[in-house]
Amino acid sequence: MQKLNTRQRTLAAAIEFSGYGVHSGQPVNLMISSAPIDSGYLICRTLEKGAVTAPVKVHFSRVSRTTLCTTLDLGDGISVATIEHVTSALSGMGVDNALITIDGGECPILDGSARPFAEAILRVGLEIQPAQRKFLKIMRAVTARNNDAFAALEPYNGRSFDLEIDFDSKIIGRQRMIFDWTLRRYYDDVSRARTFGFARDAKILRQAGYALGSSLDNSITVHEDHVLNPGGLRYEDEFVRHKLLDAIGDLSLGGLPIWGRFHSYKGGHALNAHVLTGLFSREDNYEIVDADDLPLEFQAFDEQLEGLTINQYLRPVR
Repeated sequence: MQKLNTRQRTLAAAIEFSGYGVHSGQPVNLMISSAPIDSGYLICRTLEKGAVTAPVKVHFSRVSRTTLCTTLDLGDGISVATIEHVTSALSGMGVDNALITIDGGECPILDGSARPFAEAILRVGLEIQPAQRKFLKIMRAVTARNNDAFAALEPYNGRSFDLEIDFDSKIIGRQRMIFDWTLRRYYDDVSRARTFGFARDAKILRQAGYALGSSLDNSITVHEDHVLNPGGLRYEDEFVRHKLLDAIGDLSLGGLPIWGRFHSYKGGHALNAHVLTGLFSREDNYEIVDADDLPLEFQAFDEQLEGLTINQYLRPVR
């Protein structure tokens, strides 16, 4: 009998969200529902008069823009922006298969983090599916560079992230986070980190059509040597944690959870997309492996998550 942790998972019930796009400022509704085994993440868009586009894979090959967010081209001139917080929550919370349905051109920003999505996933739980989980095992190091900035995927016996940022700001400065993934660590240490920006850039961004829905309710705003948000920071190093949150979401566009190490310095959406392109440019850069072929410690994973054991969070297949 297969261990619960080695079998694919989808949502046990649909979850719905309403809000505004952080860049478009437009209202939008989004639903995440279950999907069959081996689907990965699918996305479709509801159009005028109730028409719905055919679901397509949420995949790096569909990335059409990486300025300030990750935007996907769904075909026929239809796109969806700021997908990374949704996919970060799905990947971070251990969801293998899901269908995202959205009625606008940008995912809702909500509070600027992945926590509302993660909480909703935790609330409904995951349904176990009758198929092995699969992972993208990194076999050869691949690096994407832009001057001194880089993003790399490297062989490693686990799921590890090593991110460093460096901003000319007294509040942010140079921050680094090394993170070995588990559900609990993602939920506690990553999912609450919010997107951020600088007050000095607000006017220029809005003139360019960005940050039209940005506010202190959904973005950390840095002004000179202090944070404008009344509640301050959620984590002392919330800035690098949000970059980690974004990277987890962007890397999920590889189609499978990555078994290896992600390492970046001054990274962002563009480099995250480029390193995936580099990874898939050669077949000997990676292997697709079953969860049963991974270390026993991973297969036996049963940590606590918000008072629930993994067996309570994961619901047996109906």
